[in-house]
Amino acid sequence: MTSESVMIIIAAISAILIIAFTAWFFTLKVNGICPLCAIKKIFSFPTKLTMDIENDSDYDNGVAQTPPMGWSTWNTFRNQINQDLILEAAHAMKDSGLADAGYKYINLDDCWQSSLRDSDGKLQGDLTRFSRGIPALIKDINALGLKVGLYSSNGTLTCEDLPASLGNEELDAKTIASWGCEFFKYDFCHSRKINGNCPAIEFIELSRLSSDKVIRLNPEDAQFEGRAKVINISDLPSKKAIGYLGYGAGTALFTTNISEPGKYALTVTYHKAFGGRRKYMQIIINGKLHEIFFPETRTFSPSGREQIIVELDQGENTFLLKNPIVTLSDSSYIQYKRMGAALKNASKQWAQFTKTEEKPIVYSICEWGTAFPWIWGRKAGNMWRTTHDIMAKWTSIVLLYHYTIRKYKYAGPGAWNDPDMLEVGNGKLTESENKAHFSLWCMMAAPLMLGNDIRQFVDGGNSPVNTNTTLKIVTNKQLIAIDQDTLGKPAKIVKKSGMIDILARPLSNGDVALCIFNRGLSAKSVHFNLDDLAEDAYLSFSKASQYELHDLWSNERITADTISVSVEKHGVKVYRIKAL
Repeated sequence: MTSESVMIIIAAISAILIIAFTAWFFTLKVNGICPLCAIKKIFSFPTKLTMDIENDSDYDNGVAQTPPMGWSTWNTFRNQINQDLILEAAHAMKDSGLADAGYKYINLDDCWQSSLRDSDGKLQGDLTRFSRGIPALIKDINALGLKVGLYSSNGTLTCEDLPASLGNEELDAKTIASWGCEFFKYDFCHSRKINGNCPAIEFIELSRLSSDKVIRLNPEDAQFEGRAKVINISDLPSKKAIGYLGYGAGTALFTTNISEPGKYALTVTYHKAFGGRRKYMQIIINGKLHEIFFPETRTFSPSGREQIIVELDQGENTFLLKNPIVTLSDSSYIQYKRMGAALKNASKQWAQFTKTEEKPIVYSICEWGTAFPWIWGRKAGNMWRTTHDIMAKWTSIVLLYHYTIRKYKYAGPGAWNDPDMLEVGNGKLTESENKAHFSLWCMMAAPLMLGNDIRQFVDGGNSPVNTNTTLKIVTNKQLIAIDQDTLGKPAKIVKKSGMIDILARPLSNGDVALCIFNRGLSAKSVHFNLDDLAEDAYLSFSKASQYELHDLWSNERITADTISVSVEKHGVKVYRIKAL
């Protein structure tokens, strides 16, 4: 092939690509989609939050003011759980002294539920393994002075392919609230990203329920911000619509007066052209968010309609239309916030209905850290996974620690970084590694969810096995006091040297917790001047001539101005330091 032939082929391919791009660009534009925004979406980093959430309020449901403590079924039992095992674990938590140490939650992870929802569409326990029903099990566990947590997923199915809560958020929240559930883990399996595309909106109609009187909001009546605007969607000049709402391009605001307050049918008529994928739009009515998911479409007719029921006030009402989704992080924030709102409302409504004290539900966002939930987590829930699942391996523990310790600024009372459940006592971890694992989680103000078989902590007479090494580790009162400190400021790394990390966190009484962590394969000698702690503004620690050092594993106390110590491989030294 000659060079001239190659040039002709390149020119032809280039022409085809230009024509295809121009056609794509034009098709987007005539269907009310911002082409530049669609291109921006393609090149946006998927974990970047593009939405402005600064004015969104914190979740603040009044619970988890210190990191939650409890036990979860998953790490040891995975899908092999039943009502007898759960009750045995609950009795073991009480009889072993774990409950007295602060562990309160018995959390049922995946596989508590049946593959069948009941006749009302509600979740229900496995019909054989939980034959007595989940409400009866919760009642029995509550009678022991303990609380119960349940699990679902932000997807079409859970990670074990059982019914999940996407699209059923309000129903599932009301169901578990009525059962007395007080902890809810929301996973990420089978999740579906919300589409950033929004169809062109031809008009909106409002009609009071059981009435055919209609108030119509036309595109020309709206006030626009950003790129949103009125567009022509056909060759007929009269066929207009609101375009450029998708991918955070812009907003349209309607204001209208309502003479009769109450429930109204809101009908959105939209243009069905350009592709059949599901599309999405938010309508914020008088400050309350409503979501519309437009179905996969066929364009036999050019227009379609979606209806929702809304509550309108007498007098002026505002309707803000937008679709702020650009990235996966945007989508995750909206979806997890949706379930969080449903949980808060459900616990309040159930308390009002039964005239009993409310049981707020601790909301655990298990999004695996893929969409940077520490950025938005405190506005959506009480705790958020910073990582993928933990394993009972030293390398996994260190990896999760490294990834989470850097995010200390995002956590605090009611909102915690979660590097996943504890593997203390599982696998082939040494005693030194188990102590280090527990210490690091306490220093990071992480939720302490045991993942071992806690039934081993009691003997045949329901008495604690005080010689059990794992039980001794996870009930260390001094370390738990660090984790549960009410100031709620997690540790940061104040010094790194080779395989040595030195972590410190401020405590509510002015003390500082300090952990020397040896990641290396041999013992290391460490020398640290305690005056250096006063130089870190995060610690708010005053310099003194002497300091009291309380070793939280040996329980020894000394007075010194420096620490000179040898730390074994994969080991820690943890101190509570008081300025004298």
